[in-house]
Amino acid sequence: MQLFISGLASLMTPVILAYMLIGIALGLVFGAIPGLTGTMAIALCLPLTFGMDSTTAFALLIALYIGGISGGLVSAVLINIPGSPSSVATTFDGAPMARNGQAGKALGVGTFYSLFGNLFGIAIMIFIAPFLAKAALKFGVYEYTALSLFALSLVSGLTGKPITKGLISCAVGMLLGCVGAAPIEGYARFTFGISGLEAGFASVPALVGLYALKELLAEVKPSGKVEVMDVDTHIHGLGFSLREFVSQVPNMLRSALIGTWIGILPGIGGATANLMSYGIAKKRSKYPEKFGTGVLDGVVASETANNATIGGAMIPLLTLGIPGDAVTAILLGTFTVHGLQPGPLFFSQNYGLIYTIFAAMVVASILTFLVQFFGMRGFIKVLKLPKNILLPVVIVLCVIGSFGVNNRLFDAWVLVIFGLTGFLMSHFGYPLAPVILGFILGPITETYLRRGLQLSKGRFLPFLTRPISGAFLVLTVAFILFSVVKGLRTKFKRPAE
Repeated sequence: MQLFISGLASLMTPVILAYMLIGIALGLVFGAIPGLTGTMAIALCLPLTFGMDSTTAFALLIALYIGGISGGLVSAVLINIPGSPSSVATTFDGAPMARNGQAGKALGVGTFYSLFGNLFGIAIMIFIAPFLAKAALKFGVYEYTALSLFALSLVSGLTGKPITKGLISCAVGMLLGCVGAAPIEGYARFTFGISGLEAGFASVPALVGLYALKELLAEVKPSGKVEVMDVDTHIHGLGFSLREFVSQVPNMLRSALIGTWIGILPGIGGATANLMSYGIAKKRSKYPEKFGTGVLDGVVASETANNATIGGAMIPLLTLGIPGDAVTAILLGTFTVHGLQPGPLFFSQNYGLIYTIFAAMVVASILTFLVQFFGMRGFIKVLKLPKNILLPVVIVLCVIGSFGVNNRLFDAWVLVIFGLTGFLMSHFGYPLAPVILGFILGPITETYLRRGLQLSKGRFLPFLTRPISGAFLVLTVAFILFSVVKGLRTKFKRPAE
């Protein structure tokens, strides 16, 4: 505790706090603008840290990290476009709440549970990081394969009726994820002679296209009327009651645990945690049919999980020197620049810096909450802008964000292609959430499955006999059977017409 207080004291200088506020503001802006993401903000600001001392450098980058993850909430709720892949599930209920005149409540709920997710993941990181890192080491290719399949089995919780359309959507997402270089051999697949497809579809332009451009196309109406949403800007506190908070305690704890654990596992990421926690929340809910219409539970599950991944992702980075995602990979580079090497000996050799990083994460989480809380009423006023002004601005930002990911014009075309695909699928009643799930998890599942089969010389038995992977496969089968039985019971209980 004394070390944490000492680390906290080292941050309490006007210069460092100013840097952290600037980092949070930039992170929120980059996270809220579709396509830019907090990862890009950190990458752009990384050269600025070369001349800083290690405390100031990490305080700035951590502020950017937390602000970027939290910023995706704003666009997800207000314009039904996830600012980052980890905010996809927030759109499912956050945007309907905004359309129902509850934008303030949705933002308040998201802001509070983002803070809770952050602090929960950080607390886990501080107290049991070495233990969890050792547990994560037990995850090999067999366990990752089983976990990915388990996550894919949650597609039933993200679809409406009929479930066949949801399964088709998931298959489409998995096929799109197969485009580009094969994960093991590296040969090109499904490129049709187009050089831009050799690297596959970048996730950011694809996700922005599916949600942003699809949403913008859906808003185009031939009536010629300028539409302005009727929004109530009078918010009391965070917009939700104590009773609502108490009712969400199981959901928020479960989602925080999911987010932290997914964050610990390298390569899985906040988007998976986001969708997985939402799917489980829907399955455990007493009113699953209301999900997608603007219920509190969906926003709570989504925002708690995606922010809890922050603390989780830092655990393998600090204890093992293994980056879990793109952001922690950049942070690993920052350690190297400052002559530091994360790993098993890092805790014993750099106690002061370790606890300064812990304190910076706590301070950044609280400052992000305060900035979002006091800026909430300003955010809501975005909905009062006429759509003939708002939508062109959003389109331009989407194109800029998509281009800026890899500085490729081809990614702008990916945005358009996925936007038209999303619009057509939505028009014919095919849900988009399973497309995202398949697109993200399909390549991950294929990679680990093929590696596992290489190790086992083509045998599937090790996937079943190893305890962790076997447990996840049993859960996968159980979830599928539960969905099938539930669907059949609903069908036969339907009153005869």
